[in-house]
Amino acid sequence: MKALLCTHYGPPEEMELRDLPSPAPGKNQVLITVKACGVNFPDVLMLADKYQFRPALPFAPGGEVAGVVKALGEGVSNLKVGDRVAVSIGNGGFAEEVLADSRRCVPVPDKVSFEVASAFIVTYGTSYHALKDRAKLKAGESLVVLGAAGGVGLSAVELGVAMGATVIAGASTQEKVDLAKKHGAADGFVYPRLPLSRDQQKAMSDKIKELTGGRGADVLYDPVGDQYAEPSLRAMNWEGRYLVIGFAAGEIPKIPLNLTLLKGCDVLGVFWGAFTARDPKAANDSLREIMGMIADGRLSPDVSARFPLAEGGKAIRMLQDRQALGKVVVTMG
Repeated sequence: MKALLCTHYGPPEEMELRDLPSPAPGKNQVLITVKACGVNFPDVLMLADKYQFRPALPFAPGGEVAGVVKALGEGVSNLKVGDRVAVSIGNGGFAEEVLADSRRCVPVPDKVSFEVASAFIVTYGTSYHALKDRAKLKAGESLVVLGAAGGVGLSAVELGVAMGATVIAGASTQEKVDLAKKHGAADGFVYPRLPLSRDQQKAMSDKIKELTGGRGADVLYDPVGDQYAEPSLRAMNWEGRYLVIGFAAGEIPKIPLNLTLLKGCDVLGVFWGAFTARDPKAANDSLREIMGMIADGRLSPDVSARFPLAEGGKAIRMLQDRQALGKVVVTMG
């Protein structure tokens, strides 16, 4: 089989396409013929040696795959050869075949394409965990989503709408705001590029308050971080919930804690990967719920760019340069 490998930390264009032996499934594992692999921001961080987990070199990036079960390991009874599945594997998905824990695999209905199936686990899994488990979002509340046209951002917009919230989309361009509106956002705003002056930060806070009827955000979903965090926290409603998703803008922000006192609000960390490890059954149940919503049309993952395996570096570069609208996937032909 072929795999696109990171052999040394550096630019995604320096990954190497190599031939590797086909792996054999062990106990409770399945071998999957990969059809598509979703690309996520952790892939960018892994190649730069900046992620929480450090796979041993050389490694293939790609944390979520969709494909067909090719072989079963000892003890596998929930799947059979030929089943269509999607699964989160951490890394290794930039390859024609992967091993996965059979108990973490999610069945993919025939009506759902492999590209879409590879594009939902990390993004929609993260957002569903954030909104349902961490923020306990209620129908009728306001949800402000930053980075609203990215993979996790669009998933948060769609899930927020499905959960009955009024969604306000924040993004760096009007094109991105318009995309979020197509996915159900009621309104939106464009925030300026970094660095932000104090006046720009205040204007951002004021805009969020204006679009939430003067009350501020009941829930604010922030995968961007950096200088956008403090003005967002200043725009929270009383007893609002500020969700720390990630830091796509670059820097990890330092937040004045007096704001949480003044707002009576919560700052909640969201780490989907750790949640799946600590409570795999709950995580898998959530993924099955999401797949059901995709199959019946309530959710529609937006796959905006596709690259063949040999050009997987371009897919990661697109995320690294923050050019992606929706989800980017790598296909295996």
